[in-house]
Amino acid sequence: MNYRPYGKLGYEVSSLGLGCMRLPRVPDGNGGMKVDLEKAFELIRYAAEHGITYFDTAFGYHNQTSEAVLGEALEGKYRSKVKIATKQPFNVMKTQGDIRRNLENTLKKLRTDYIDVYLIHNIQAGVWDEIKRRKVYEEYEKFCEEGMIKAIGFSYHGGYDTFSDVMNTYDWDMCQVQQNLLDVDQEVTEKAIKLAGEKGTALVIMEPLRGGGLVNAPAPVKEVYDSAPVKRPAVEWAFRHLINYPQISTILSGMSTLEQLKDNIEIFSKPDAVPGCLSPEDKDVIARAKKAYESIVTISCTGCEYCLPCPKGVNIPGVFSRYNDGHMFGAFDQPRRSYMFLGRSGGDATNCVACGACETKCPQHIDIINQLKIAHKALEGWVE
Repeated sequence: MNYRPYGKLGYEVSSLGLGCMRLPRVPDGNGGMKVDLEKAFELIRYAAEHGITYFDTAFGYHNQTSEAVLGEALEGKYRSKVKIATKQPFNVMKTQGDIRRNLENTLKKLRTDYIDVYLIHNIQAGVWDEIKRRKVYEEYEKFCEEGMIKAIGFSYHGGYDTFSDVMNTYDWDMCQVQQNLLDVDQEVTEKAIKLAGEKGTALVIMEPLRGGGLVNAPAPVKEVYDSAPVKRPAVEWAFRHLINYPQISTILSGMSTLEQLKDNIEIFSKPDAVPGCLSPEDKDVIARAKKAYESIVTISCTGCEYCLPCPKGVNIPGVFSRYNDGHMFGAFDQPRRSYMFLGRSGGDATNCVACGACETKCPQHIDIINQLKIAHKALEGWVE
């Protein structure tokens, strides 16, 4: 396993980290799903025994059970050898007292006296001002002084402008962002990677495979990879795109099987899987693969948002992007899971009343009402 500096904190972590949001699951007998403890313990302990030193979880993963699973798996001989990062979402910080109580409960779940990195989870533009007003990061500083946490960070999905504001407001120890070969021009973009490097902030990457979508290349993308001078599987091309950046500390992968784990450890253990690993020819292959992915779109939505706001709250571009991702990758599991969360926030297609207001504003002249029905049929049904 290759290792990389964890920002300015003075230690190194494995370049591959285990994300605990997609642990193996089994039916719970009540129509839902639960973590398969036997397989999850095997997966986590195998990772710790084969060079992975960074484990990422969160308050809400696996219906608030992921922290407890990870804690039990790493209790004892493994704990001192690894770094554990976990996250508290702002929406469960109803009062200042909640912030401490949630951390204390998390410590119990993780069966540990301290957390190596504690994050404010999923900072969004809409809540950032309130986080600043309540100075949540100053509450975290108290936890550092008491030895309950060792470092302070945040996770973020969104554009560069808010990310830059967050980074420049406080001296963070680490930040966690979504990036992959398809999101290089969106989400926080390459500018964020460079900003983290300039500040010496540990940078952790999530969704390097876009929810697993980049693992199996569809035909147009496979043609690109097959034409490359060096033959690599699609998953390795996706990882190498990120490995190439020296500013990145570790790349999280939410592995669900022992086979996935072993394959990824092999990729990240190669002598040339280090910053600067991409040749000009490699970069060209990845750029052409990105274009090939983007050519596989079935609903011609550009995400311009002219159709919004929907009177009933339907996130029309969000529905279409998930549907297109399913077709782009030839796999609907991750888009369906994401669509489930969209529904919980009231943004899925079930709220459409066919008023037609969106169709009069769409510059692409999409048959939105009918396409929403088609997308919903393809995306519904995920069970958490």
